[in-house]
Amino acid sequence: MSLETSGLIADRALLGRTSTAERVADVLRTRISEGFFTPGTRLAEDTIASALAVSRNTLREAFRLLTHERLLTHELNRGVFVRVLTTDDVIDIYRVRKFIECAAVRDMTAPPAGLDDLLAAVSDGAAAAEQSDWRGLGTANIRFHQVIASFAGSPRVDEIMRGILAELRLVFHVMEDPRWFHEPYLVRNGEIAARIQQGDGAGASIMLAAYLDDAERQLVGAYSKHNPSE
Repeated sequence: MSLETSGLIADRALLGRTSTAERVADVLRTRISEGFFTPGTRLAEDTIASALAVSRNTLREAFRLLTHERLLTHELNRGVFVRVLTTDDVIDIYRVRKFIECAAVRDMTAPPAGLDDLLAAVSDGAAAAEQSDWRGLGTANIRFHQVIASFAGSPRVDEIMRGILAELRLVFHVMEDPRWFHEPYLVRNGEIAARIQQGDGAGASIMLAAYLDDAERQLVGAYSKHNPSE
């Protein structure tokens, strides 16, 4: 049994008796965000439906929802695949992130509610790095930025960021050395969290903008190397 399948079996309990396509989509979105499904992976309908104990119709509706979110793609006569993003996708993801994340902290003048969640994401990232768990560090980093977005106090922003950050995980897979990419940003997460803890939203916003510019530049460079024809 594969790691992906065993993980989905464990996720079955999250669905409960009132399983819906939206909940199935949420489980799969989370698995994509955590790096369990890599770009280009074919999602076997029978295997996943069995692992989650849902009908094929429910699963197909979940696939449709995630296709709409640009996380999956359907290829005629071949099936459903985790989407492979392009350089233009990377640029657009970071454009949206800069709008949302910088604005979410810019006007802060005091530590926000939810600060503990932000600090926990930094601590979890440090613990993952100590264990050389680079996928875990990537997951902690994504959670850090989800908390940043939550400071906007908008359920709609939270929903947008869940989709954006799931797409971002698909981008991370292009980095040949995940430690080289993720580890420096762990330090910067701590510095941004410290500014937020001090109530210095303006300072945190400036640091975030530079951080996101640097990450975008690195990822676009990696994509150009892997796909020189783009």
